[in-house]
Amino acid sequence: MLLLLGLFGVWLSCSSAAELGVVQTEAGLVEGQSHRMGLFRTVDVFKGIPFADVPGKWEKPKPHPGWSGILKATKYRDRCLQVTLLQTKTQGSEDCLYLNIFVPQGRQLSTNLPVMVYLFGGAFLLGASNDVAVLGDSLYDGKEMADRGDVIVVTVNYRVGTLGFLSTGDPRLPGNYGLWDQHAAISWVYRNIKAFGGNPSNITIFGQSAGAASVSFQMLSPYSKGLFRRAISQCGVALSPWALQRNPMALTKKIARKVGCWRSDEDEMISCLKMSDPVGLTMAGKIDVLLILGKGVVMDLLELAPVIDGDFIPDEPSQLFHNAAQFDYLAGVNSMDGHIFAGVDVPSINMRNATTVQQVRGLLAGLTKEKGNAAIDSAYSVYTSHWGSAPEQAVVKKTVADIETDFLFLVPTQIALQLHANNASGARTYSYLFNMKTRIPGFPSWVEAEHAEDLQYLFGKPFSIPLVYFPRHRDLSEYMIAYWTNFARTGDPNAGHSGVPVPWPPFTKHHQPYLTINNKITKSSVRYDLRSDYVVYWTQTYSRLPSVRAEDKTEG
Repeated sequence: MLLLLGLFGVWLSCSSAAELGVVQTEAGLVEGQSHRMGLFRTVDVFKGIPFADVPGKWEKPKPHPGWSGILKATKYRDRCLQVTLLQTKTQGSEDCLYLNIFVPQGRQLSTNLPVMVYLFGGAFLLGASNDVAVLGDSLYDGKEMADRGDVIVVTVNYRVGTLGFLSTGDPRLPGNYGLWDQHAAISWVYRNIKAFGGNPSNITIFGQSAGAASVSFQMLSPYSKGLFRRAISQCGVALSPWALQRNPMALTKKIARKVGCWRSDEDEMISCLKMSDPVGLTMAGKIDVLLILGKGVVMDLLELAPVIDGDFIPDEPSQLFHNAAQFDYLAGVNSMDGHIFAGVDVPSINMRNATTVQQVRGLLAGLTKEKGNAAIDSAYSVYTSHWGSAPEQAVVKKTVADIETDFLFLVPTQIALQLHANNASGARTYSYLFNMKTRIPGFPSWVEAEHAEDLQYLFGKPFSIPLVYFPRHRDLSEYMIAYWTNFARTGDPNAGHSGVPVPWPPFTKHHQPYLTINNKITKSSVRYDLRSDYVVYWTQTYSRLPSVRAEDKTEG
């Protein structure tokens, strides 16, 4: 018996999964940790590898000078300096340009694997590559996705808030530092990932919310040519109204006032800002939610964002889709992406109180103020056409969530998909709607997929923490990982290592199918022309209405 056990032990050790050990990168040697995922399967995890030097304040990232000896890459590094979720203080560091790598291994060392680089969301204001620890592991822990999809997953940090996105709208403080950080990280992966078993000519970038808009900006930038091959944006694109700051100097002056740097001479003001304490500058960029309650919309508070700098983003995003022609593109939204924002703008939708016609019109007024009263009336008639004479409260409340979802997420994504399909040269386009019912307790029964609820399934949480999920959640997680990693491997979500429940047809110039993603994906999950009446309203009817400011000028 002892002999048998001994032989079994020898067999097990001989046939256990391969391990990378020490890896040579351009700046020095790194060593991660191996995590067992199953019999003969492990994932090598490298945490906290620097992809750039400590960045100067409002400067582009610079190459890392390197290190001697072996860097033990076993701990996540600080997030970039930012406000906390409650915005009462700051956390993180200016020394934050690090990335994490998850490499799946079988019995032989992996080679030539597809690579997926993840950009986190957080309104360009907060977030990190290892954000939101869920019962131990970060939400963006890449082990399950890497193991199940047989891909390398990379998660990266980038500067956010005032230090990542403050801009004067000219060369003095051009802005977009966070986008340059992302670009530096993707470039580092392109140059180094072969040593980890990855294929540098098969990189997919993916992200959610502000990270999805970032993916979109990376696709549209002329600097990305040849760096990656595919892109996935989940709940956000560069065309989203919150993804671009069109009046950066006004915001910079506001920040300057808060930190005692207001000067009538702009150059003096900028010099003062450059000498200011980073923590004070970061706090000055926080969102003041109290300002919103009862007046305006939450979107107006999302001020720190990328700008058209004439460099990384050389023109209006809608004019840059020729730069994205070579990338395969997969994009979609969650069915209730706007609900969390609608709940701030119209709090009654999540309460027993009635949501009134005045509140619905008030929300539309806040979203369409650049077009004036005519827009309120036209949008109201489109969104209430199905109400009838005495609509139930659930219908009214859901309409509020739909308005905000369409305006902030769904319609901009549909426009981006159409522009990509129109410009694509040999690249493919795919569209989806994620509508799994919310798992967040306390919300009304009509609430479907809340903003960011897709991430737990994509990153395999139903497998890594099975006790808090049901079998249906594991089904959904399996489907999403299969479609996403197949797409990363081949440019087609249906073709790759993983079986999928139904074929997902591509979105083309003249044909707009989309896949409805939940735990019951069948042939009827493929549908067409997502909310097309509302997309047509915003892209055609609404966009043709004269802008209030333009009217003022003509009257003057």
